[in-house]
Amino acid sequence: MSTNLPADRARELGRENNFLTLCRIGFLGRGVLYVLVAVLVLRTGRTEDLTGALAYLNEGSGRLLVLGIAAGMLAYGLWRLADAAFGMEHPGEDTKALILRAGAGLAGSIYLYLSYKAVTLLLAGQSALRSPEQQADTVLDLPGGHLVLGLAAIVLLAAGANQLRRAFSCSFLSRLDDRAKAPLVKWLGRIGYAARGVIFLIVAAMIGRAAIDGRSDEVGGMEQALDFLSGPTLYAVALGLLLFGAFSFVEAAFRQIHAPPAGELKQLGDRLSG
Repeated sequence: MSTNLPADRARELGRENNFLTLCRIGFLGRGVLYVLVAVLVLRTGRTEDLTGALAYLNEGSGRLLVLGIAAGMLAYGLWRLADAAFGMEHPGEDTKALILRAGAGLAGSIYLYLSYKAVTLLLAGQSALRSPEQQADTVLDLPGGHLVLGLAAIVLLAAGANQLRRAFSCSFLSRLDDRAKAPLVKWLGRIGYAARGVIFLIVAAMIGRAAIDGRSDEVGGMEQALDFLSGPTLYAVALGLLLFGAFSFVEAAFRQIHAPPAGELKQLGDRLSG
């Protein structure tokens, strides 16, 4: 029995390394989408959200890139959910740790949804995707739909404020390898997080207004938030999103990624399957 332990551990480490590699591909995929959204604005004035960027790529050989992004975002989303459950990145049970873990869970859910969107594009094409307005229609038709939209607006408001906090405090540097803590990387992150914060706050305002008025046509995502801006402000925010994409590439190479606890994951899987 004991002679198999080294081989079992080697297989476990191999699976762990493969999972963490896919997480890094998730960071790369996020960077590609943000860079593409920004380039479309800066070069053509065309506005898209992250799903629109996926649809833009979903032609010819670009479909292979969409497949890679889908796999990477699936792993990244699962890793974020594992952090929410087990606290690899945010250990502890104090209020601050629990808030950060809740944020990790929200981020994980969003990236799992983006992975699902990418797979939907690959299998059914752009016609299968639903706009923010259509999604809001579905929510408003539910009992308490106004409250659900209102809660979503509050969550995005908090997320936007957190992006601006990161831009101000540079807390994102703490997760990077020392080799990446250069002034250039610091400013990529600061400007990038600030731009994301602006987008999140605008989207929160749109959803909040839709919740109050009960009108789905007032809901918007990143595309509508960019449309809301104009002139130098639009290009400044787009440049910030471009820099955030570049910062995502840095994270793909140099971010410290803690693996989920294999033993606890196995126990959880056994309980769910039992």
